[in-house]
Amino acid sequence: MSDGSIERLARGTLLPSFPGASAPRWLQDELERGLGGVTLFALIGNVPSPEALAALTAEMRKAADPIITIDEEGGDVTRLGGHLTGSPYPGNAALGAVDDPELTRRVYRSLGAELAEVGVNLNFAPSVDVNTAADNPVIGTRSFGSDPELVARHAVASVIGTQEAGVAACAKHFPGHGATVEDSHLGVPIVDADLALLDRRDLLPFRGAIQAGTQAVMTGHLDLPSITKGVPSTLSRAAITGLLREHLGYQGVIVTDALDMQGASGAIGIPEASVRALLAGADLLCLGPNEHQESLRAVLAAIEKAVRAGRLPLERLHDAAERTRRMKEWLADPTPAIVDRAAGIEAARRALRVTGAATATGNATASGAVSGSISGSVSGAETGSVTGEFSGLSNGPLVVEVASTGNIAVGPTPWGLSPWAPDTVRAEGTPSEAASLLERATGRGLVVVLRDAHRHAGQRALTTALLQSRPDAIVVEMGLPVWIPEGAVHVATYGAAAANAQAAAELLGLTHAP
Repeated sequence: MSDGSIERLARGTLLPSFPGASAPRWLQDELERGLGGVTLFALIGNVPSPEALAALTAEMRKAADPIITIDEEGGDVTRLGGHLTGSPYPGNAALGAVDDPELTRRVYRSLGAELAEVGVNLNFAPSVDVNTAADNPVIGTRSFGSDPELVARHAVASVIGTQEAGVAACAKHFPGHGATVEDSHLGVPIVDADLALLDRRDLLPFRGAIQAGTQAVMTGHLDLPSITKGVPSTLSRAAITGLLREHLGYQGVIVTDALDMQGASGAIGIPEASVRALLAGADLLCLGPNEHQESLRAVLAAIEKAVRAGRLPLERLHDAAERTRRMKEWLADPTPAIVDRAAGIEAARRALRVTGAATATGNATASGAVSGSISGSVSGAETGSVTGEFSGLSNGPLVVEVASTGNIAVGPTPWGLSPWAPDTVRAEGTPSEAASLLERATGRGLVVVLRDAHRHAGQRALTTALLQSRPDAIVVEMGLPVWIPEGAVHVATYGAAAANAQAAAELLGLTHAP
């Protein structure tokens, strides 16, 4: 086979990135030479607006028929305009809290419809990780929950919904990132599980996604010592070919998580990680947000060298090309779907949970925190889904949003109640801030907004200090409700998307449902 044929097959496995909202000349040239596709990232300017993104994808399709991918999970991980305003769709934790698979299907079908409208044809979603580690630094609200069977039924619903819109789904992060306490962007997390545990926990949702016909599965950079023997799953034949291909019987496209992450290439570099991922059985290689023309050329050279040296069998590239061809064939006959943003706000409203609700009833307190009661219903004794609102807060409560560092996957997406609460202040999360905040809240309601307080000692410390003087304050948790201060009125949204924030604002009486 000629070097030109090897080069074209190698190009077909690559999903580089590029900066800006216009395809550079080098990218157009590479697409014409057989480049597999691209991965889009909001942080490098690929998505200034949906309209600009549609123009960009149309521009790229003048050169070829590429796979155009993006990381649009809804919820906290959002790229399609949501990185500027917050997503109109709640993420997986809220959908899991509602536990209505048909609603999950509607949400993902609508997300898929929005992606199809702007020319994206492969979505790096859903995350089907079973989040069993409460202190997981990278999954959290991206997971449907900690129950494998619940996650599995929503994995099925989200894959079906996405693909009903003609967009390929990609179940991630195989073999499951939910039991980790380390971020694979920064290192190689260890999942201490044998095959029996993986089968009944982490692999169950992937089985569901595969049975639902997912067009792609994404690998995670995870070490399973009993299986991968110290090698990240993305680079492990035992994980990709052994677990995913042979044990689960998956025959579709396997795509890597970004190879610029420390968990994949930190010790060996991206070109070598690319060769090892292909050897392990991957078909498409996501390079990362800062891996442009220079990185592409280095990876191509490494792959071609490995083929010519006999290290990487040419058949492996042919296998990858054939699976990618089948996915493109599936993509060539899409069934259009209708955008249904009503599904997003419905899910966010139904996901709300209140604890300590009994303490919010009665007459106004001396400090004026709650001048009324919760109107509507709370299902269950003290915790449940909520309809109605807290009356009395519409007179202008002080809303304190306590600083929370997002993880790398989420990025700097806006969150909080400030769009509906004119008097919102940001706090860093130290007990010393309590005095001035309490003075400012004198004579009116006080709402404290947190995000994953169980992971942020400062959030817990400041909230505890405020509640000591204002036990009538309302605490809103916009991450996972792991830490719930005893005796407080606590509202859990299960996510920080714009839809979650709107639902909470409606409940608190800061705005009203249209």
